[in-house]
Amino acid sequence: MNRRMLFIIAALIVLAAGWYLFRPERLFVNARVNEELPAPGNAKAASTATLADGQFHDGAHKTMGTATIHRLSDGKRVLRLTNFETSNGPDVHVYAVAAEDAKDNDTVTRAEFVDLGSLKGNIGDQNYDLPEAVDLSKYKAVTIWCKRFSVNFGTAPLMPHS
Repeated sequence: MNRRMLFIIAALIVLAAGWYLFRPERLFVNARVNEELPAPGNAKAASTATLADGQFHDGAHKTMGTATIHRLSDGKRVLRLTNFETSNGPDVHVYAVAAEDAKDNDTVTRAEFVDLGSLKGNIGDQNYDLPEAVDLSKYKAVTIWCKRFSVNFGTAPLMPHS
């Protein structure tokens, strides 16, 4: 094989790896979600209690919306993101963080956190089950976290409701 062919093959491998790591199409493609607050069984969503809520602030990316923790009538807890919007990216997750707030990446990496799952969409209303083991007196913030690059997109510090 000549040098030119080896260069072309190497360039294609580098491009494929770069695409996989950075997912550049996500800079231009938004994933929209519009979930309703879940209702246990046939119950109405109105039979919920608000346990805590907070407004998102920017981290490494512009992030806005509200994070609210609801207790449904069956006792199940749900984290709900409403009027939510952030950047899209690869391998973005929702974390409950054991910190008052997380304005940088180091706070999240140093604090304990619970991964609530992959972000369903970078725009819109969405719900995440909150395990009973998540103690709201300890986990006082919700962070949108890019696992691939260890980047905090944005955080909502949670204030408890009485």
